[in-house]
Amino acid sequence: MKSSTRSIHFSLLLSLLFVLVSVCVAFASGGGEGGHDSSGQWKSFAFKTLNAVLIIGFLAWMLAPKIKEFFSGRRQEIKESLETTAVQKAEAEKQYREYAEKIDKASLEIDGIFDMIKAQGVVEKQKIIEDAEKVAKKMKEDAQARLEQELKKASSQLRNEAVALSVQMAEEILKKNVTTQDHEGMVKEYMDKVVTKN
Repeated sequence: MKSSTRSIHFSLLLSLLFVLVSVCVAFASGGGEGGHDSSGQWKSFAFKTLNAVLIIGFLAWMLAPKIKEFFSGRRQEIKESLETTAVQKAEAEKQYREYAEKIDKASLEIDGIFDMIKAQGVVEKQKIIEDAEKVAKKMKEDAQARLEQELKKASSQLRNEAVALSVQMAEEILKKNVTTQDHEGMVKEYMDKVVTKN
């Protein structure tokens, strides 16, 4: 706002100065219409030029502080603007560096998280494999134990059946081959042994 007011004042002063100079020049150049005396014309021209120079000098003297103030103010505004721009640029560069550092840090954290997830995945995979191997080993051991148990059971059953069959076959052989006299002789022999021992 201050800058635009100064610009308007300066423009008005320059316009006024231009108009005054134009009037003085026109007045000085148009003064010798009545006479044909060349020395009179020169005197009139010199007088009018002197007046114009004095008016211009007076105006310059009067307006010099305003012009100087305008230019020094404008210079100060430009200087302040450049300083502000430099500060803003430095602040923007600082923020850029901070954001760049944050982005780099975030990238490193993301890489770290990715590596951690990958490592956890490998560990988890290894754990799953180990658990599966343990389960398979346990299942194999359980199957082996059941198989051995079933084999023992089957073997015991076969032995019992073999004994029962042997007894049955022996009975049949004895029934066929042993006569009543043989039977009585065996009983007598057994009794004699029992009596002798007691």
